[in-house]
Amino acid sequence: MNLSAEHISVTLSGVDIVKDISLHVENGQFVGLIGPNGCGKSTLLKSIYKVIKPQKGFVFLGHKDVLNSSTRMISKEMGVVGQFNELSFDFTVHEMVMMGRTPHKHLMESDNRKDYQIVADALNKVNLSEYADRSYLTLSGGEKQRVILARAIAQQPQFLILDEPTNHLDIKYQLQILKVVKSLNIGVLAALHDLTMATTYCDILYVIKQGQIMASGKPEEILTKELIEMVYEIDCEVYSNPITGDMAITYIT
Repeated sequence: MNLSAEHISVTLSGVDIVKDISLHVENGQFVGLIGPNGCGKSTLLKSIYKVIKPQKGFVFLGHKDVLNSSTRMISKEMGVVGQFNELSFDFTVHEMVMMGRTPHKHLMESDNRKDYQIVADALNKVNLSEYADRSYLTLSGGEKQRVILARAIAQQPQFLILDEPTNHLDIKYQLQILKVVKSLNIGVLAALHDLTMATTYCDILYVIKQGQIMASGKPEEILTKELIEMVYEIDCEVYSNPITGDMAITYIT
C-alpha cells in the first residue's frame, strides 16, 4: 500500500500556501519534507490528513480516496503526530495512548487484553512505561510529544505522518524517536527541520520553498551546497562525517 498526494494546492486567506505539489511514499519508506519555516510543509501535511481541505488535488492511500473517506476509516491505516498537542481536559498517559485503539473498535466496545498489551508495547518503545499513570497535562513538551507518538504507534497504522516530531525534544530523545519510527518498517511522511537528521533517517527528501517543490530524491543526491544555500539563504558546507561516514552540514555565519 502506497500513499500518494497529487497536485495539492492550498490557499488560505487569499495566499497560495501550497502550489501544485505531488509526492509519493511507498510502504516501508521514510520520506522527509524539508524547507524553511513558512514554506508550506505543515499545511501540506494537514491537507493530506484532512485537517485542511485543499482547493485542488487528490490523496490516495492504496486505492482509497482519503479526502472523500471517513476519518475513522483512514485512522485505521494512517497515524498522525502533529506539532501542537495541548488538551483542555486531563487524561492519564495510559488513557491517551489507549485512544489510539479507538479506530479499531465498535461504539462502546471495551478495551481488551490485546489493547492493553499494544498500549504497553507502545509506551515501552518511547521509554514512558513508568509514566502510564501520570497526568498528561503535567508532562513537559517533549514528554507529551512522545506520548502522542506512542498513541500513533498504538493505532498500528500502515502509514505515519509526522509534523516536526522532534520539536521540544533534547538530542537523546530526538535520536530515539527517529530510530523508533524507522524501526516500525511502515511508510512515513515527516516534516523535519534538522537537515543532518533528515539525511540520516530519510530514504527520500522533498525540498520545499514558497509552497513549491524545488528538488526531490535521495538525500546524498540532491542536498548540495548550492541547493541548501538557495533554499535557506545561508552559507554552508556539505561534507562526509569522518566518524560515521554520513552526510553532514555545517552552517557558516
